[in-house]
Amino acid sequence: MEMIPLTYPLNIQDIPDQPVVLALGFFDGLHRGHQKVIRRARQEANARGAKMAVMSFNQHPKIVHSQMKAEDWPYLLTRQQKIAKSQELGADIYYEARYTSDFSGQRPEDFAGEFLPALHPVAVVAGQDYTYGPAEVANMATLPEHTRGMYDIVEVGELSEDGHKVSSTWIRQALRDSRIEEANQALGYYYVTQGVVIHGFKRGRQLGYPTANLRMNPDQVLPGIGVFAVKVLVQDQWYLGMMSVGYNATFGADNPRSYEVYILDFDHTIYGEELQIQWHSYLRDEIKFTSVDQLIQQLDQDAQATREYFE
Repeated sequence: MEMIPLTYPLNIQDIPDQPVVLALGFFDGLHRGHQKVIRRARQEANARGAKMAVMSFNQHPKIVHSQMKAEDWPYLLTRQQKIAKSQELGADIYYEARYTSDFSGQRPEDFAGEFLPALHPVAVVAGQDYTYGPAEVANMATLPEHTRGMYDIVEVGELSEDGHKVSSTWIRQALRDSRIEEANQALGYYYVTQGVVIHGFKRGRQLGYPTANLRMNPDQVLPGIGVFAVKVLVQDQWYLGMMSVGYNATFGADNPRSYEVYILDFDHTIYGEELQIQWHSYLRDEIKFTSVDQLIQQLDQDAQATREYFE
């Protein structure tokens, strides 16, 4: 897959001179609703003998249009993950447009009638809620007028299940509520975050459960409080693990939130290593124990529950 950055004004020399079917959207999470759009674009490209391109942005438009700071808008996927998943879904080209004030200042008719045509689309494919400016004047209903027939338009209906629309907003809230299984179902894959191993208080080692304390990537949405069955990628190998997200309530009040993972059947020093955490299942809430022995008994149960889950 070819990855091509786009700026505004567009540098025509950066654009391959070949017809494409263009999938449009920000695609944070590339959840099952997004996958429906991209797979339809792949089908259209195959039928037309064209390449399939995904066009996304380097940051969410809300960061430009509101007072929101970038750190206040964590994503479901890192940039690298989104590019990799686009390739997995069959994209031949990944266009990453730099979303700036200049880019957002385009009139809807200029974006649809000048910017997009420069990418040589024979068709564009987008979800029914796609907008390219103010929603009331730049939506899928107004797109045919603004394109002036220069390319076909394929609208893909929303994906709903269990009474809700599958959306990035819904998935974010599910993760923050520790509803891991529901989030994974909507994503269509197991959610993965990244963290670097840092030094902690080393209490786990004294308990017989040495944990890796993690400084998590702040650019991603992080699951809420609880203990979870996870898989951990360490030095290119996956291990089973149990992840604790909480405040170490057994050891006092007013502790900062911590992310600690106990990696089963693993005994290596890995400070400074970046780990991938693949979230599978919620096991239980954080508990404040009255004794260390109670905590150890619960950790024994958690380890057994983790093994049983993956069996």
